[in-house]
Formats: sequence, structure tokens, C-alpha cells
Amino acid sequence: MTQQEQGRLQTLNLVLVGKMGVGEAAYILGLSERHTWRILAAYRKYGAAVLAHGNRDRLPPNATSPTVKAHVMALARKRYLGVNHTHFTELLAEREGIILSRSTVRRFLTGAGIPSPRHRQFPRHRYRRERMPQEGMLVQIDGSHHRWLEERGSWLTLLLAIDDATGTAPFALFQKQENTEGYFRLMRGIIQQKGIPLALYSDRHFAFRYNGKAKEALEGALTEKRNPTQFGRAMREMGVTQVFARSPEAKGRIERANGTFQDRLVTELRLAGARTLEEANQVLQEFLPRFNERFSVPATQSEPAYRPVNPGLDVDGILCFKERRRVSRDNTVQYHGQTLQLFPGLERTSYARARVEVQKRLDGRLLVHYKGKLLAPGEAPPLPAYLRTVANMVPDNDDNLISSSSEPEDLENTELTHGPQSRIIWYEDSEMKRTHRELVKAGMERARQQGKRIWPDRG
Repeated sequence: MTQQEQGRLQTLNLVLVGKMGVGEAAYILGLSERHTWRILAAYRKYGAAVLAHGNRDRLPPNATSPTVKAHVMALARKRYLGVNHTHFTELLAEREGIILSRSTVRRFLTGAGIPSPRHRQFPRHRYRRERMPQEGMLVQIDGSHHRWLEERGSWLTLLLAIDDATGTAPFALFQKQENTEGYFRLMRGIIQQKGIPLALYSDRHFAFRYNGKAKEALEGALTEKRNPTQFGRAMREMGVTQVFARSPEAKGRIERANGTFQDRLVTELRLAGARTLEEANQVLQEFLPRFNERFSVPATQSEPAYRPVNPGLDVDGILCFKERRRVSRDNTVQYHGQTLQLFPGLERTSYARARVEVQKRLDGRLLVHYKGKLLAPGEAPPLPAYLRTVANMVPDNDDNLISSSSEPEDLENTELTHGPQSRIIWYEDSEMKRTHRELVKAGMERARQQGKRIWPDRG
């Protein structure tokens, strides 16, 4: 019996022996006199058992059955191991058809010694920054290098964009590493889904700005304006303002979103059995609408600030790598070890000594831009020195060309691929790539050491 029930029993015994009246007992018990007479009559007939509540040791009608509880605990220990309590509650409703409140699930898990893997730090006093009033006024972008595929695959980097006004993700994608090409693809996805934002908020990654040694403040500002990165140049051509954060806390919205993705998306990838980059991106595109529906907030102004793409704007011609080059006398352009041949056109028969712009598009194409027109170059024929070097090569057992004058120990981990698209030597042991010009130089030096003569005597 509880302490309250023991007190009632003692009071009723005093009434039965005549040491206390019913009115006085009702005052002590905090009951009406009429209800005290009812309890006294039941006590005389059935004894002290009537003092216990009638629902004692009975399950309430809204209680979770032990079978469902056991099933939930089994799922938490096996299939959904490592999922936080809120996400686990949502997964139970979406995938298992078990609808429980978050507090009920949390009580089950904590009672079984299964804490939430998401540890929250003690909050510090900060001033809350107001969100932007319109969607598209400010988009925060960042990369998250994480073990997204766990033990099923290699490390990947999630390039994520979060709208400051609504907290939604206009676009995201997985890449092998965080680089300029990945952010070009991220920006193209944002433009295709929403439009061109007014400003981007990012950290000081090398893809966004050069991080050289500290100089004068004025000199650094001039350098940033005159010599931007490839991504900075593209944003300038699109009219997108770049804002750089000075600390991770300054861009807390994208940082918290990365934590949410690391917590929830890893589970989604595991449940989908994703093992490759392509499979991870497919799961990601299916996850983004649910993320936006769950975590979006309404903007102060319903009218979005994303700018539509003008029909005359070549987005692919902006989100690409551009470098200035001077055309050689034979109408060829050198670009990172490749020799591009320019062909005569109706406006100009020769581009010798002209300054052109080489564009490397995201689809791998190399185009040459000259005075507002795009030229489609071809692969230039190889130089005579290269042909002579290849003539001295012999095929090995795998049909790869190797030098006939090289020693066997020099041929280890050396491969030459040749053809219209690539003439490169790979040294797998050092992970460096050398062009055919470097091969020719190495072959010439080796021939000189052996007393051979390759080049004609120039006097």
C-alpha cells in the first residue's frame, strides 16, 4: 500500500473504534462526508483492499503493447542502429508503419540504454541573425567531406547549398573531392532548379578566393578584383555577389545543415544500399524534397529573388574553365599538354599570333573563343620528335609501347597511351602525369648519354 492509502486505513480504523467521527475523518481525508461513508461501508465489507485504486496493475488503453515495444527495440539495435531519436521516429512511421510519439520512442530507447548519437553542445549566448526576407537573396554553399557510404565505399564530399531565407536546399550533389569543377556543377544545378541567386555566402576555400600570404589590405583587395579564381570570375560574369565568412560560426546555417545531412542521409544511403558515387547521387536527389518539406520555413516575402536566365546567357560558357593563350604560327594552341589545331574560317583564314580564350566545359569539350565567336579546334598532328620517339618504342606483353633503349628496371610502372585524344605517360608510383613533350626531352637526354643522334645537326 502507498503512504496515502496507509493514512486512510489508519483514519478509518479510528472511526470504527469510536475515537473519531465521520465528519472529522472526512476533513482529514480531504473528502466529502458522503464519500467518506461510502469508503467506510466498503472497508467494513471487503477490507483494506478497497483502498487501492481500481486501475492498479492494469495497462492503460493508450499504452504501447509489449510486442510493439520489443519490435521497436529490435529495429533500433539492428536495422536503424546509430539513428537519432527524432529521425528514428519518422522512419518508423514511413517505413515500418509504427506511429509513435518522439517522447515514447525516446523513453523506450533511453530506458534500454540506447542514447541518441547526436550530442548537442551547451548553448552559448549569441545574437540571432535575421534571415533574408526573400528566397534567393543569399545562398550559403559548403562542402562536407565525410564517410557517407560508411564501409561500403570510399569517402565522398557533399557539396550543399542552403537558402538563407527558407532553410531549403535548392541543390546538392556528391563529388569525389571539393574543387572548382564541383562548385560549377553545384551552381548549374541551382540555376536549373531555381534561377540565379543574388549572393553566395561561403568560406575561404581556394575555389572561391586565393589565400596567399597576408599583404596590405588595399593591395589584397586589388588583387582579388584583378585576379579572381575561376569560380569568382564566373560569379562576376553572372552578377552574383560573393560574401566570405571569417569563421564556421558565421555560416552556422549551412554548418547545421551539414550536421543534419550527416545524421540522416548516411542512414538513407545505408537503407538504399548505395555503394558508388552515382548511386549516392540518386539517393540524394530523392532525399532533398523530403528534407525541404521537413525543415523549410516560410520566407517573410513570398516573391523569390532568384533571377531567371536570359535567353542570350550561355550558362555553360560561364561555368567553365577559361584561360588566355596566344596562337602559334602554325595555328595551334597549347593547353595543359594538349595541342589544339585551329582551322580557317570565313572571317579569318589564319589566327597566328592572335590572343584567344580556351574554354574547358564541364562535359570535357575544349573550345576556343575569339572575338565573340566559338571555334571548334581539333587535335593537332604530332611533332616529328614525337614520331621519332614512338618509332623507337616496342610493344610489351600488354601491347603498350615502351622504349627499346630503356633498362628493364626503368620500365616498371611505365605506360604510354597514344592516339588522337591522349598522348600521356603515367607514373603510377609517383602519381604524376607527363606529357609527350616531357617524354621527348627524356628520350633525347637518354640518347645523348648513349651517344646517339636524334636531332639534325644545326651547326
